[in-house]
Amino acid sequence: MNDDPVMRKAKISDAPSIQKCVEAAYHHYIVRIGKPPGPMLDDYGQAVQQHSVFIAEFEQIVGVLVLVRTQTGFLLDNVAVHPEQQGKGLGKRLIQFAETEAQNQGFEKLDLYTHESMVENIEFYKNLGYTETDRREEHGYNRVYMQKLLPR
Repeated sequence: MNDDPVMRKAKISDAPSIQKCVEAAYHHYIVRIGKPPGPMLDDYGQAVQQHSVFIAEFEQIVGVLVLVRTQTGFLLDNVAVHPEQQGKGLGKRLIQFAETEAQNQGFEKLDLYTHESMVENIEFYKNLGYTETDRREEHGYNRVYMQKLLPR
């Protein structure tokens, strides 16, 4: 049996399963932040139609990646891994996939953000080569923006 999930572009019909995966991945942050994290509130049907959304799946969706095109490149808007798959390297593989996708489209960097209270995520991103570029409050969330310059 293959231990790696299948990666593919999401379809509109995947939206309910994407939502379930995201809710499972972020649920434990509600207490820490005091409200649902932003990705739990997103409309994934709309995201699939407007952005580049990819999923990792076995029989079910276990990982979600949302890339939003900006004027300067891609914003990694969401990377979510179902709790049953966390700690197995899937998050790192999803981010590497995002970096490759950005490079393939000619972008020299990849931007992302996370909530300031998600300190383990900030450390995770730093370990992958991302550096902090900004901190600001948006939509009621205190966000830490990070960026990685991609090799040419």
